[in-house]
Amino acid sequence: MIQINMKRSGVFLLVLLLAQPAFSQSAIDQLIEQTGIKPGPVAARDFPGWRTPQKIIVRDFAGLYDKVDGMAPGVNLVRVSSESEAAANAEGADAIVGFCSPRILAAASDAIWIQVFGAGAERCLAVDRVRRGDVMLTNMQKMSSPVIGEHVTAMILSLARGLIPLSKAMADGEWVRGSEIVNNMQSIGGKTVLVVGLGGIGTEAARRVAALDMRVIGTRRSSREGPNFVDYVGLSHELHELAAQADFIVNALPHTAETEGTFDAKFFDVAKRGAYFINVGRGKTVVTADLVAALESGQIAGAALDVTDPEPLPSAHPLWRMENVIITPHVSGRGGNRIRHNILAKENLRRFIAGEALLNVVDPELGY
Repeated sequence: MIQINMKRSGVFLLVLLLAQPAFSQSAIDQLIEQTGIKPGPVAARDFPGWRTPQKIIVRDFAGLYDKVDGMAPGVNLVRVSSESEAAANAEGADAIVGFCSPRILAAASDAIWIQVFGAGAERCLAVDRVRRGDVMLTNMQKMSSPVIGEHVTAMILSLARGLIPLSKAMADGEWVRGSEIVNNMQSIGGKTVLVVGLGGIGTEAARRVAALDMRVIGTRRSSREGPNFVDYVGLSHELHELAAQADFIVNALPHTAETEGTFDAKFFDVAKRGAYFINVGRGKTVVTADLVAALESGQIAGAALDVTDPEPLPSAHPLWRMENVIITPHVSGRGGNRIRHNILAKENLRRFIAGEALLNVVDPELGY
């Protein structure tokens, strides 16, 4: 029998999860092992204000409510489908799963835990109680990493192979063989890609492009450790030096006070001329006007943006009209990951009710 060792693959993990009974302990254990997510430093029962939960608001996200209904006799799990519905039912709630806003937290004065369904936590951290650490915040970090890694790969290939201008020629019924579009097509094999932010998303993107024979370098905030498919891991202060080497630059940074405006005119000026820029991190890490200027000058050859600043991008914005720019509407995490989100949400519900340490706890000071 032929055996394929794909233990570290997100695809293999999804197959394993789908093969398990819905949200079984085995599926949870496999998710934790494969993603490396860890419990927070404090058990829920030791967090100020914790009590045996009586009421928890649950957003019915991708069928989550039906999977958790009845899991905790004596706990009122209230199904909601909108922020306004959550706020209307929030009084007396011990926790909110799926929504976070000043309105909801004002109504849920007893709540000490918020579970958001995205990896980005900046909007929730803007709420005073969360920013001060009076409420435990957990997110979905690493849950969408494999599919976002696929999105990055698609973006790199689309830029390198000229698929955007070719698709426009197709719409016009033009046979453009021999055109400048075709003459500018590139092979990505042997090219260098810089992944800025080797967290869950950055690592999965690096894994996939390395498999396509690209040389991968990256940066991390606090460590030079990285997987064996990354040739070099630099610290944040090495960003400009590494950018000068890269044919493709992938931004996988979260938005924090430290990362805001990282990709500005100075960055684009020191980047390798003709490099491509891909953003699946956060829009506010990029100074949009500086990116536009770099694209117009040819310093940056093209860009693929799943996130922008502002967002949504206004219809009259010049980025929409650029032939060398791909824009997707903040959807890189869609497709194939909802089961992972729901497994984590249910496990954190179980842990909170039992008073155990939660998974994927956000540090309010770091912002992730």
